Amino acid sequence: MQILIVEDEEKIVNLLRRGLLEERYTVDIARDGEEALYKFEINQEYDLILLDLMIPKVNGIEVCKKIRKTNTSIPILMLTAKDVVEDKIIGLDAGADDYVTKPFSFSELVARIHALLRRGKSADPTILSLDNLSLNPATKTAKRGNKNIVLTTREYELLEYFMRNQKKVLTKTQILEHVWDYNYEGLSNIVETYVKYLRKKLRTTPKDKELIHTRRGSGYIFIDE
Repeated sequence: MQILIVEDEEKIVNLLRRGLLEERYTVDIARDGEEALYKFEINQEYDLILLDLMIPKVNGIEVCKKIRKTNTSIPILMLTAKDVVEDKIIGLDAGADDYVTKPFSFSELVARIHALLRRGKSADPTILSLDNLSLNPATKTAKRGNKNIVLTTREYELLEYFMRNQKKVLTKTQILEHVWDYNYEGLSNIVETYVKYLRKKLRTTPKDKELIHTRRGSGYIFIDE
């Protein structure tokens, strides 16, 4: 599942990113209100938004109100350093579903996230698909036609990120930030290596189309062409 973190404090951003990646969520980051609204505009498939109240450019209350004008169902969990009842009420009135006061326990935050996602979950989980490839985020399984594809945890996360961003050119930096970690300092060719692994596994028969395409100088695009 995709979570958008809207937060400008770098230490908190790193804590949330690392923790949520370990919980196997896909994470996107916005460091101010304008960036949050832009990212939400181009990708309205987020499953949940973690929204700090005090952020630059456009504050969290205004961001929440603007998102609610176009999407009334996406769960919004507000983060605030203000332990004042009035501020919490303003946030909830703006459309937030719940709030957590800083400093917070990460385990409590994850529990709140799980509760909000369960509340908004439909009876039938969305199946991501392209050509004859399908991926079930609920069971974390993939199939090409009638054949199951056995994936490592990292291969699955890379495939899910591609399938949630079909027809978009994804840079190496974007892939590293979402599938590994923003501060990843391992092998420089790790993305290329895992794309190679994934391409091989997705070709379950000689007739299967190639779905991961390289855009030289830009990155990769997941498309049926």
